[in-house]
Amino acid sequence: MKPTLVILLLAIAAVGTVVWFKQHPVAKPPEEKAAGDEQKVSRDDKDQVVVKMSDELQGNAGLLVAKPEPARMGPELKGYGRVVDAAPLAALVSEIAAGRAAAVASSNELARVKLLAAQNNASQRTLQAAEATASRDQVALRSAADRLALSWGAVAGSQDDLAALVDELSGLKAALVRVDLSAGDRLDSPPKAARMFTLSGTPVAALFLGDAANVDPQTLSRGYIMIVRPNPLRLLPGEALTAFLELPGDPLAGVVVPRDAVVRTEGAGWVYTLDTGGDSFTRKRVDLDHPTTAGWFLSRAIGTNDNVVVQGAQTLLSEELKSSLKSD
Repeated sequence: MKPTLVILLLAIAAVGTVVWFKQHPVAKPPEEKAAGDEQKVSRDDKDQVVVKMSDELQGNAGLLVAKPEPARMGPELKGYGRVVDAAPLAALVSEIAAGRAAAVASSNELARVKLLAAQNNASQRTLQAAEATASRDQVALRSAADRLALSWGAVAGSQDDLAALVDELSGLKAALVRVDLSAGDRLDSPPKAARMFTLSGTPVAALFLGDAANVDPQTLSRGYIMIVRPNPLRLLPGEALTAFLELPGDPLAGVVVPRDAVVRTEGAGWVYTLDTGGDSFTRKRVDLDHPTTAGWFLSRAIGTNDNVVVQGAQTLLSEELKSSLKSD
């Protein structure tokens, strides 16, 4: 092939390539402006996490903010409760009732035999047998009463009618709950009442019945026996509860935030508050020591003037964690 012809063919191919690229421009990659400008995670001067988010992203995430309701709550101490098996108590009450009846019968029989012996109508052997039976029944009754006192202490002594209490317990109309404190905690005086919560978060009210008769072998703390009456949840023996014992003293001032406003991470509870600019949220640590039926009572960190994220807090946390993973 002649050189002139080769050059001509190459020129035609070059012109065709230019025309094709003009007709099929290469698409430019999308700018990464949105991710950087609309959302950003940083820390403030208190080392608190701040999540910046545009109005559009806030709307897409379904974020809602509200000012928390003011509230007051009396001082409390957290304890750990477990529903007591009342079967041993019922057995002792029945044993005492049977022992009392036997003691009355043998005592009356002894009195009758003594009268007959005085009239020479009963032998000395019969009199001695009646005395032995009456003495045995009294000892048995005393033994059952002592075991009741040692096992149930002030609980048994505080009841005028133990049989009626046993009937309530056996019919699940009431429940006994032993509450033990954490190691090192101690009360100067017993609590009058307690707020309790099941593991599912259902509230239960209880009143103080008496001090426990023994020390918990694990916490080495003195326990308190509380009674749940009525027992609408039909609490069963062994069921665990979290208890908040009411203490004397002035009530604490604070706020109540909904449960959905609280997120858990880093082994603690947190809430997000909207900053004054309206485009960023600060994650603040809160103490979850006082649950309520409406949420959590907070006496510190959050006030009535804070705009708390009450819907979408978990979404904020997820975005924060995703941002931290990208930065790593």
